[in-house]
Order: sequence, then C-alpha cells, then structure tokens
Amino acid sequence: MSRFILAALAGLVLGLIVHLGAVLVLPYLAERDAYARLAAIAGPNEVVPVEDPSDLGAVLPSTDPAFISAVCLYDLAGGPLKVRVPTTEDYTSVSFYTRYGLPFYAINDRSAGRSIIELDLMNAKQRAALPEDDEVTAADRLIVESPSEEGIVLIRALVRERSARDEVRARMQLANCAPAA
Repeated sequence: MSRFILAALAGLVLGLIVHLGAVLVLPYLAERDAYARLAAIAGPNEVVPVEDPSDLGAVLPSTDPAFISAVCLYDLAGGPLKVRVPTTEDYTSVSFYTRYGLPFYAINDRSAGRSIIELDLMNAKQRAALPEDDEVTAADRLIVESPSEEGIVLIRALVRERSARDEVRARMQLANCAPAA
C-alpha cells in the first residue's frame, strides 16, 4: 500500500512539474501570439488604431467593445521613445508589455493627473546613461524602464456613449510613440 501511495505522489509531483513547465514555456513557443498578430497591422515605434471587434473576429481577442484601442510596437534598439497620449473625457489607460506579453507598467489618466499622459520609455542601459539633472524632478519627467528591447504599448480609451465614438477615436489618433529627441 505504501508503494502505491509513494508512486501516486511521485506521479502527481512529476505531472505538476511538467504542467508548470509547459505553462511557463508556452508564451515563448507560440507562433501567433499578441505581438505577431499586432505586427501584421503595425510597424515599430508608431501608434496604430486597433479595429473594433466584429463577428469575424478581432486582432486582440476578448476586447471590450466599450473601449477604443491603439497599439505601438516599440523597439528600443535605436534609442529611447517618447510616448504621448492625450486623455479623453471618461477614461484613458496606457499599458506596457514585453514582447512575450508580460505586463510591466500601466498608468491611467486619473493617476497621471494631466490632460496628456507623457513619458519616456527606455531600457536599463539607456536609463543609466541619462545625465543626472537636479532641475528635472520625478514629477516633471516620468521614465518607464522596459525589461526588454521590444514590446507592446497598449492605449485604451473608454467610450461611454456610442455618439462619442468618433470623437474619442479622433483624440486617440493624436497619440504618439516616437524616438525621443
């Protein structure tokens, strides 16, 4: 009886290890991940609107139709980026993901407290190369450090009423994700 319990426990532990390993490795092996689907509609370091979900599908599955979305596929190999997103009347958020979909930073219009969410996106080397300036405080310049060279900036704006959809979409088209000057 004890051999059976020991064998069952060993099988359970082995199954758990295999399952956990598969779940952790899957984002790196997936061919049609979010980055690949978005790369079909967007180039690097430019903001592109994401089409509204339809009956035929969506670029990003399970998106809320009450939101208008735009993406910027960033590549920091050429230098840091300046991300500027005008806020809307209701709610605007900016989320940052690595190339493999791991989130590392998010901000919304309420926490930014401004009519434009403006920040600098850079990797650790670029951040370390920044000169120390006593006149520039953390409140003046929001710096987001990316753990990877490539990734996704997802911009979302809530549309409370259907009649305001075109207005919010026009505001979202003013978003910018370009190399810092």
